[in-house]
Amino acid sequence: MNNTMKRILRIFPTKTNATPFDEMVRIREFPGLFDEADEIHISVAFSWDRKWAELAAKKWKYVAPVKVGGPAYNEPGGEFIPGMYMKKGYVITSRGCPNRCWFCSVPKREGYKLRELPITDGWIVTDDNLLACSPEHINSVFEMLKRQPHKPQFVGGLEAALLTPDMAVKLKELKPESLFFAYDTPNDLEPLQSAGKMLLNSGFTKESNDLRCYVLCGYTGDTFDKAQNRMGQAWKAGFLPMAMLYRDTEGKYTKEWKQFQRQWANPTITYCNCKKIFGK
Repeated sequence: MNNTMKRILRIFPTKTNATPFDEMVRIREFPGLFDEADEIHISVAFSWDRKWAELAAKKWKYVAPVKVGGPAYNEPGGEFIPGMYMKKGYVITSRGCPNRCWFCSVPKREGYKLRELPITDGWIVTDDNLLACSPEHINSVFEMLKRQPHKPQFVGGLEAALLTPDMAVKLKELKPESLFFAYDTPNDLEPLQSAGKMLLNSGFTKESNDLRCYVLCGYTGDTFDKAQNRMGQAWKAGFLPMAMLYRDTEGKYTKEWKQFQRQWANPTITYCNCKKIFGK
């Protein structure tokens, strides 16, 4: 019996924007009286959810055989199955990243290599580092996006240092709803500024707010002033910043950093903050 024939009940400890919501999905639930399945898959994205997942596995094993896995267990990802562990519309066309960022578990999890996957339909691209793929793969992804019913969203975080003027033009031709880049370390600033110029020259506008940038904050040695300064640098480079709160393997963070992150995570509030604090 293959996976397409099995009744697989998927359990998620935490709900995110990408979590599927069909009848075979449960969010942080233990078995109910009428739950039936051939297999139980507990998908764990965050390391701080592992304790709950392992408790859940003990309870769900009386319904069907249980598999526990996911990014939190540093397991290499397999081929992407649309709608299985991410809701319809989300797509992953490659796994891994050639970089070695101190805060990121992706390279270690994927064996320090980049793998291009068979391309399936979707419009919310969540690859670890799409621009690190071969030109042929990227072009195939773009062709796939052109036939989708919705505008593409690049939410995985595009690497500014890998952007070229030609790629900026191709991205503009897709008329994306959003492009997310990343400002995680001081070395990211200059490439981000260069990428902003390429994208604006290709026809994107700052006012549309479709150019976005994740800004890592809250790690050891960071301060609110430093983090806010990085928000301003991203804004001046042409991007609407979005604070990404650093969390250790236990998921800990301070109340003060969570409050800061909230101020810089809502696009409407962030846009007002940027205009008020940093100007045009």
